[in-house]
Amino acid sequence: MAQLSAQRRVKLMALQLLLWHSVLFLLKSLEQVRKIQASSSALLEQLCATYKLCHPEELVLLGHSLGIPKAPLRGCSSQALQQTKCLSQLHRGLFLYQGLLQALAGISPEVAPTLEMLQLDVANFATTVWQQMDSLGVAPAAQPTQSTMPTFTSAFQRRAGGVLATSYLLSFLEMAHHALQRLA
Repeated sequence: MAQLSAQRRVKLMALQLLLWHSVLFLLKSLEQVRKIQASSSALLEQLCATYKLCHPEELVLLGHSLGIPKAPLRGCSSQALQQTKCLSQLHRGLFLYQGLLQALAGISPEVAPTLEMLQLDVANFATTVWQQMDSLGVAPAAQPTQSTMPTFTSAFQRRAGGVLATSYLLSFLEMAHHALQRLA
């Protein structure tokens, strides 16, 4: 009987530790989302002020021809929320946006510091999600591979791509924020 009680205490402590780790992950992730959203908004404002590229919806056709993808978060919808699938899609999406932001390197000296900080923040958030997946035992054996990133042949295409990629990232983060709140 005493052995059964000890086993229950160990299981309860393990469950409490897992719960505590999950709460920390959610708090850290929500803070990272807010930080990236602020940096993304600042980058969009800079591009608008500097280059008068203020309406991403006007650039959508150019985005299609340049091959600027959007990352889905279907596994994170409220009707079909599956933690493992959601975390996996979140990680792949962050990895995609990390690559898109890297493709924008050299966009302009005025926005370079904001872009560099945004790249770092997205990479850090992707690492946080990967660590959570790993702690839950659902991380894939290898990091995802980067798909082909758009190539920009002119400064205008790079700037327009910057507006679109940042706008898509903001939409993705809004969905991620809602999904993380539902995971709580």
